[in-house]
Amino acid sequence: MSETASTARAPVALLPSLVPLLHEWLPRQRWFAGKGRPVTGFALVSVTELLPLDSTGPGLLHLLVRVQQPGPDTAPQSDCYQLLLGVRTSLPPQLAPALIGRVTDGPLAGRTIYEGLNDPRLAALLLERLRTPGPLGPLRFSRTVAIPENLTPRVLDAEQSNSSLVYGDAYILKVFRRVYPGANPDLELPLALARAGCARVPAPVAWYETADGRPEASTLGVLQPYLRGSRDGWRLALDALGAGRDFTTEARALGRATAEVHTALADALPTVALGRPQTENLVHGMSRRLDAAAQAVPTLTPYVPGLRAAFEAVAGVRSGSGLWRAQRVHGDLHLGQTLRTRDGDWSMIDFEGEPAKPLAERRRPQPPVRDVAGMLRSFDYAARSHRPWNPDWAERCRDAYCTGYAEASGTDPREEPALLRAYETDKAVYEVLYEARHRPDWLPVPMAAIHRLAAQTTTP
Repeated sequence: MSETASTARAPVALLPSLVPLLHEWLPRQRWFAGKGRPVTGFALVSVTELLPLDSTGPGLLHLLVRVQQPGPDTAPQSDCYQLLLGVRTSLPPQLAPALIGRVTDGPLAGRTIYEGLNDPRLAALLLERLRTPGPLGPLRFSRTVAIPENLTPRVLDAEQSNSSLVYGDAYILKVFRRVYPGANPDLELPLALARAGCARVPAPVAWYETADGRPEASTLGVLQPYLRGSRDGWRLALDALGAGRDFTTEARALGRATAEVHTALADALPTVALGRPQTENLVHGMSRRLDAAAQAVPTLTPYVPGLRAAFEAVAGVRSGSGLWRAQRVHGDLHLGQTLRTRDGDWSMIDFEGEPAKPLAERRRPQPPVRDVAGMLRSFDYAARSHRPWNPDWAERCRDAYCTGYAEASGTDPREEPALLRAYETDKAVYEVLYEARHRPDWLPVPMAAIHRLAAQTTTP
C-alpha cells in the first residue's frame, strides 16, 4: 500500500499520532489564539494530501483541526485551525527552524513533520494548486485570472494572526490560520470592490476554501497582487515624525481613499438603517466591553463614568432622518492597513476585521464612522510613539483626514460627534486592554486618549 493510500485511509489513526507534537508546537505559534489556556483535546475536521509522500521527496498534508480549551468561564471552547504540514524522512538543515517533530506511531511513523509553508518546494505547490482551479477532496480552489508559473515563494515574517507568502514579488497569499464557517471578509469585500470597479483595494486573483457540502464554505486563503515598492502608512507616518515633517497632505489623501472605499462598498452590498433597538444594542455592547476592560485593568476605573457617558450619548441622538445608516466597512482600519504605492496613491488591505471577534460580528453592517475612529486612533498612536510626544501633529492629521473624507463622500464624520466619540472611546478601551496584556510599556498611549475622551462633552 502506498503512503498516499495509507494516510488517506487512516485519518482516525493520523491525528492521535500527531497530538503529542501539536500539543507542544501549536501554543507557541504567533497565530494561535488560545495562549495562556491549556489545550485539552484535538479533533480532526479534514485531511487532504496536497502532495503525497514518497520515498524520494517531501509530502504536504492539509489539516483542519479543532482544538479544545477551557473558555473564560471554564466552559469548553474550541477553535478550528488550518495546518499545512510538510512530511519528510529527514529534515535538511535549512528547514530546521520549521521542525515540529518526529512521529513515533500511526500512518506517518518514523517521519518528520514540519511547517510546510517554510519549504519553498511545498509553498510553490500551494500556488500550483491555485493555478489549476477545481475541487481536491474537501477543498476547492478558484481563480479569476491566469497565474504565471515558477514564481519563487518566500514567507513574510510580519503576520500575526495569519501567515503570508509572497510569490516572485507578483502576488501575496494570505493563509487564514483560525478558520470560521462562512466567507472571510478579506475575500468577500475585495471581490465586491473589484466588481464595483474600485481600484483602492488589490483584487483577489485566486482563493481556496472548504468544499465539504456545508451551507457556507470556509475561506482558507486568498491570493492578491503584491504591491511591490509600496510602503505602509504607519511607517510613513513615523518617518514624517522623525524628520519633523508635516503629514497632513498624506492624511487628507488617505481620508479621500477611505471615503471612496466606503462609497463603493455601500453601492456593492446592502446597507441597513440603525433604529432604536439596533442603536441600543450597539451602546450595550460598548458598555459591556468597558466593564470587562475595567475589571481587567483597574487603571480604567476612575474614568468609567465619563466613558460610559460617551456611549449613552449615542442612544439619545438621532440624525436628521431619524436613523443612522450602516454598511459593510473595513472593521479594523489603521495606518498599518494602508499602503502608499510607488505612484503616490493610497490602497487599503486586510479586510478581515478584528480576528478575535466572531465572523458573524465582523460581517455585520456598521456605521462608516467606525473605520474613521480607528484611523483617528492610529494617528494618536503614531504621534505618541515618537519622542518627544507631538499631540499637535496628531490633531492636524486627524483634521486633514476628516476633511479629505468629507471631500470625497460629501459627509463629514465630525458632523456626527456623538457617534464618532463613542467609536473612538470603544477603540481606546480595547487598546487599554490589549496593551495591559501584551505591551504594558505602551499603556500610556491609549490612557492619554481615555483621559481626553472621558472629559470630553458632546453636544447633539
